[in-house]
Amino acid sequence: MAAYSAPLDDFKFLLHDWLKVTDNYQAMNKGDFDADLVNEIITQGAKFAEEVVAPLNLNGDNQGCRLEDGKVSTPDGFAKAYAEYIENGWNSMLGSEIYGGQELPYSAAIPVHEMLMSANVSWRLICGLTESAVLALEKHGSDELKDAYLPNLISGEWTGTMCLTEPQAGTDLSLLTTKADNNDDGSYNITGTKIFISGGDHEWTDNIIHLVLARLPDAPAGVKGISLFLVPKFMPDGSANDLSVGSIEHKMGLHGCPTCVMNFDGAKGWLVGAPHSGLACMFTMMNDARFQVGLQGVGIGEASYQGALEYAKDRLQSRAPQGIQEPEKKADAIIHLPDVRRMLLTQKSLVEGSRALGLLYAKQMDIARFGTPEEQANAEAIIAFLTPITKSFFTDMGQEVSQHGVQVYGGHGYIQEWGMEQHIRDSRITQLYEGTNGIQALDLISRKLVRDGGKLLSVTNELFAQMVSDIADGSSRDQASGILNDWHATAESLLGTDAVATAAKAYDFMQYSAYSLIAICWLSMADRAQTSGNALAQSKTKVCDFYLKRIFPRASAHKISLALDEHDLMQMTADEF
Repeated sequence: MAAYSAPLDDFKFLLHDWLKVTDNYQAMNKGDFDADLVNEIITQGAKFAEEVVAPLNLNGDNQGCRLEDGKVSTPDGFAKAYAEYIENGWNSMLGSEIYGGQELPYSAAIPVHEMLMSANVSWRLICGLTESAVLALEKHGSDELKDAYLPNLISGEWTGTMCLTEPQAGTDLSLLTTKADNNDDGSYNITGTKIFISGGDHEWTDNIIHLVLARLPDAPAGVKGISLFLVPKFMPDGSANDLSVGSIEHKMGLHGCPTCVMNFDGAKGWLVGAPHSGLACMFTMMNDARFQVGLQGVGIGEASYQGALEYAKDRLQSRAPQGIQEPEKKADAIIHLPDVRRMLLTQKSLVEGSRALGLLYAKQMDIARFGTPEEQANAEAIIAFLTPITKSFFTDMGQEVSQHGVQVYGGHGYIQEWGMEQHIRDSRITQLYEGTNGIQALDLISRKLVRDGGKLLSVTNELFAQMVSDIADGSSRDQASGILNDWHATAESLLGTDAVATAAKAYDFMQYSAYSLIAICWLSMADRAQTSGNALAQSKTKVCDFYLKRIFPRASAHKISLALDEHDLMQMTADEF
C-alpha cells in the first residue's frame, strides 16, 4: 500500500504563484499571514497527515466502529490521534479569536483539510462537522449559547454534529416530524429519531453537541415550520441528556467513522436563531459541509493517484510498444504504456484542476469573511454559485479517479491489502450525503441561475474574466476567453426555461460548467507557471495540454444535451420502464 505524501509543491504554487494569497491578506489587514507562515502551517499539517493520521487508515477500515452498551468506539488509534490534533491547535484554525480560535484565512487552512481527507477521510469527517457546527452557532446562536459552547467546540474539547435526516425525510425536509416542546424556561424537549448522523457518538471527547432540526407545536407546515436546536449529549451540570444511539450503520465505506441512528427522547435543547428559521440556520452549516465534502473527493482522488503512480512505476509487465524502455530489467514498467498514462493523466488533470478551483473558492471565502462590505457581497455570490459545483463535480471526480486507480493495479487493485478499492468505497458516499449530486445540479440551475435571473452568474463570470485577462500568453488568453464567453452565453440561454426543462438540463449544466471553469483554471495555471519560473512549469503545461485535448471535450457533449428538450426523458410512462 502506497504511503501518502502531501502535495506541498502544488499547494505552494497555487497559493503563492497562482492565487498570490499573501497580497490578498495584506489588502484585508491580515498581513501577519505571510508566505513563510502559510508554508509553515501547511508543512506541519502535511507532517501530521502523513505521520499520524494516514497510518491509521487501512486498519480503521478493517476494524470499523463498535456499539457496546450504548457507547460507540472508533478504531484503535483514532481517539489518540484526535487528542494530538486538538493539542496542537489544528481544530481551532478557523474559529473566532473571541472564543479562542486562531481565525486563519480559509486559504491557509483548506490545504490542511484536503491533506487530512487524503490521509484518512473517516477520521477527518468528525472534525469537519464540528467546524461546520461552529459556523452555524457563530452566525445564528445567542450570546449565551456562544459563550457556553463555542470555546470548547473551537478548541475541539467537544465535537459537533448536524441532525437533519429522518427515515421518511431525506432531501425533502418538509416531511420531518421531530418535535420540540417548550419548557417555559428557555429550553425545549426534543423528541424524534434522526438517521445517518456522522460522529453521532464516539469516545474522542467528553461531550458531543448536536444541532437538530425539529418542529415547534405551532409550526406551519413545510420547511417554513422547521426550527434549529442545540442539544448536548451532556447537560451543563454534567448530567446525561435524554438521547441515545439506537444503532450504527454497516456501510459500504467510511468504516472508521460511526454513522449513528440517534434517538431523542425528550432531550433538552435550546433554540438556535429565530423560531421557524431552522433551515436557513442549518444551511450555514450545510454549505460549509458541502464544500468540505467536495474536498473529500479531491483528497481521496489525490491518494488514489499517488497509489496508482507508485504502482505504475514499479510494476513490470512485457515491453513497451515504443520499444524497450528499461533494458536492465526483464520487462518495462507499465507507466510506459499509453493506456496507463491516459489513466494517470486523467487522474492528475482532474485532481489538480479541482484543487485549483477549490483554492480559488477558499480565497473567496477569505474575502467574504475579511473584505469590505462590497467585496463580501461579491464573494458570497461567487461562493453561492460555486458551492454546488465544488460539491458535485469534485465528488464525481473522486469516484472516477478512484476507479482508474484500481484499474492501473489490475487484479491487485481489487484486493483489500493494496488500499485502492477502499478509495472507491469511501468516495461513493460523497456523491450522496449533504445533498445528492443530482440535487446539487438542480440547485445550481434552478436556484443559482434561473431563479436568480443570472445575477450570481454575472458576478462569477467577472471573477473568471479577470483570471482570463491576467493570462500573459496571447493564444492561451484567447482560448480561455473563448471558453468563458461560450459558457456564459450558454448559461444565459437557459434563463427563462420552465421547471421541467430546467430539471432535465440540470446534470448537463453542472458538468458543462465544471469542465469549462476548470479548463480556464488550467490555462491560467499553465501560464502562471511559465511566467513565474516555478519548477512545476513543465508539468503544469503538459497536464494542461492533456486536459484541454482529452478531458475538456466532454463539455461539448454536455452542451449538446443542453440544447435538447425534455421529451426523450419524459415520454415514457412509469409502467413502461
